[in-house]
Formats: sequence, structure tokens, C-alpha cells
Amino acid sequence: MILTLEKYTSDEHKKLKKLYIDAFPAEERAPFFLIMSKAKKGRAEMLTAHDGNEFVGFAYMVCYKDLAYLFYLAVDKDKRGMGYGRKIVEAVKSRYRGKRIFLAREQIDKSAENYEQRVSRRNFYIRCGFKDLPCHIKEASVFYDVMGIGGKISADEYEALITAWAGKLIRLLVDMRIIEK
Repeated sequence: MILTLEKYTSDEHKKLKKLYIDAFPAEERAPFFLIMSKAKKGRAEMLTAHDGNEFVGFAYMVCYKDLAYLFYLAVDKDKRGMGYGRKIVEAVKSRYRGKRIFLAREQIDKSAENYEQRVSRRNFYIRCGFKDLPCHIKEASVFYDVMGIGGKISADEYEALITAWAGKLIRLLVDMRIIEK
């Protein structure tokens, strides 16, 4: 396996969109056109992962100063369990070395239908070097736990990152914030 992580090219648009829709529940997805628009404008990076010439997944990154927010990470369903997720995270850590990298993941809720999947996801990120941070993220109607590498993220820093990515109008329309524990 020789994984590469590169900026998105339009010839993979359909594969990328399908994986995005398949991998994330509707309440956790920003409109696809919006995230792609922000990447085209340089406010984010849509990075596609390949094993040779084969598309295996993607990472969507939002950066601001010394912060790198792993906003979305997905591996093609036929490629899961083969080490691609770990390799994508390693490539992200290498690409953003020196930055505080963080992510929002589903809260560990024993009453959730996918409780075991949530625990497994958390354990995956721990194996990749992430630690639980003392805060939650609220994006629209969903609350997430936060994990990171390189240090804490303050509410003001998150606000600045999200405003730089989304713009002031979207920030007025969508509640996106860190709630410190």
C-alpha cells in the first residue's frame, strides 16, 4: 500500500460526492456544494487519498493560523478495515506538522444505535495519537466531542477558524461554537 494524499481534482467529483453522502448522516453534512466552494476559494483543502491510481477516501481540512481542523475523513466502504483510515490520518499529521490538529467526533452515548461504532471510532483516533480535549463542538443541531494533537483549542480560536472558513453570513445562520467543559 502506497497512499498519497493530494488536492482534489474535478475528475473525481462524482466518487467524492457519493462517498461524502454515504459516509455521513444528513445532520452531520454541510451542503456538498458549500464545502467544495470553500475549497475552491482556498478556505479549506479537499484532499483525496489514493493507493496507486485507486481512489480510497478523502480528508477535508479547514486551516487557520496554527490550527488544522479535520472536518471530514472518509474511506470508501469497500476499503474499510484495510488500514487506509490510519494511513490518511498519518498523511494529514505529516502535511500539517507543527499545527494543532483537531476533529469533532460523535459523542459516546450508550443509548445511541451506533454506540459500538462510536467507541470504535474514538479508539481509532486514540491509536492515531489523538487525545480527548476538554470541550464540545456544536455545529447546527449536533454536539460533538473534540479530539486533538498538539494542544487545546479555545472557543475564540474555533470562532476565528469557522468565521474564516464559512464567512459572516453563514455564521449568522448556523450555530457553530466550542463549549468548554
